Amino acid sequence: MITSAPAPSAITLPSDQDASGRTLGSEEIALVGQAIATGTLTSTKGTFVSAFQKRFAHMLGLTHGYACASGTAAIHTAIAALDPEPGDEIITSPITDMGALAPIIYQAAIPMFADVDPQTYNITAASIERALSPKTKAIIVTHLFGNPCDMGPIMELAKARGIPVIEDCAQAFLATSGRRYVGTIGTIGCFSLQQGKHITCGEGGIVVTADEALARRMYLFINKAWGYGDANPDHYFLALNYRMSELQGAVGLAQLEKLEQSVQQRIDLANELDRLLSDCPGVQTPAVHPDAVHTYWKYCLRVDPERIRGGAVGLAQALRQSGIFTVPRYIQKPAFMCEVFAKQRTFGNSHFPFTLARPEALDYRRERFPGTFEALDRVLVVPWNDRFTDRHVEFIAASVRDAAVRLAS
Repeated sequence: MITSAPAPSAITLPSDQDASGRTLGSEEIALVGQAIATGTLTSTKGTFVSAFQKRFAHMLGLTHGYACASGTAAIHTAIAALDPEPGDEIITSPITDMGALAPIIYQAAIPMFADVDPQTYNITAASIERALSPKTKAIIVTHLFGNPCDMGPIMELAKARGIPVIEDCAQAFLATSGRRYVGTIGTIGCFSLQQGKHITCGEGGIVVTADEALARRMYLFINKAWGYGDANPDHYFLALNYRMSELQGAVGLAQLEKLEQSVQQRIDLANELDRLLSDCPGVQTPAVHPDAVHTYWKYCLRVDPERIRGGAVGLAQALRQSGIFTVPRYIQKPAFMCEVFAKQRTFGNSHFPFTLARPEALDYRRERFPGTFEALDRVLVVPWNDRFTDRHVEFIAASVRDAAVRLAS
């Protein structure tokens, strides 16, 4: 039983938006200096991006990895490699960044939203199956917050239907499902190197695969479909310049050396916070599948509004008084409620490619997504980064427990 206690004294938490919460340091400075000294900052002629993508793929046990300009570019590259026909459907999550959705539309495909498990915030084999149609071209699974989707049943379903799976691992570096790294289980894995991710180049992304033919298409798509090194190169299909610079590649190389240690730090501290909050009324710690390893891009609490006055929003307001800036709801509304979908604001006034969609693919009624709305109503995203220590975790736990007592219904 929790009893009231003096509120914990506020401390300042490290932030992944500046040096206080990042592992950037002398190693990155040294490699960037080497890149500048070469005078070659384009990856088409330099060595740092090439080395980074090879080491990244090797870390995951894969044969092909290609760095690109952003996590959005990584998703776009993966979709373009699969080459959907206009109007094809790609199943995806309604709780994700717009950067993982816009590429679907840019490739003239239709996002087909699957509901999420309100405990894990991830789509499931069951919700994917309900979203399948003869027009399904691919499935994108998002390992939200670093918590892997339950990939066994998803892959069983996808393989039975012959549908490729793209894994959005932007928030899930070195997370595992069934003892396999996410990004290696599906057909293509996509990662983000944006400022707040497990490792960062400021912006950047990388795509990985074991499929030779898809690897070739991904490489080409990042390079305007120009066949560098081919006997008779050409621009083979419509594509963009999504290359990463050598400066980013140098930072990525240095960051990669720190990844395993920083991920383990996140896991160990999350386990400690789980323990400290295990009996906190009205608050549930992250739900993780027994055969998965969650790598905690962020640490999420599930708040019961019947036991905590104001629910996740009320708890966030209380924690703000202690200097802990959490994010209730994560995103304010499901992606399909944004104007790009709700009003089909795409290319001029054309509404393309939604003009090619089945009515079922544009059915965004609330009752079709009970898990999504419950998940957003109850989730509270707690900041988390490589510079957290036991002291920070103890402060967060004490603050949450204190707020839970004060807000108990």
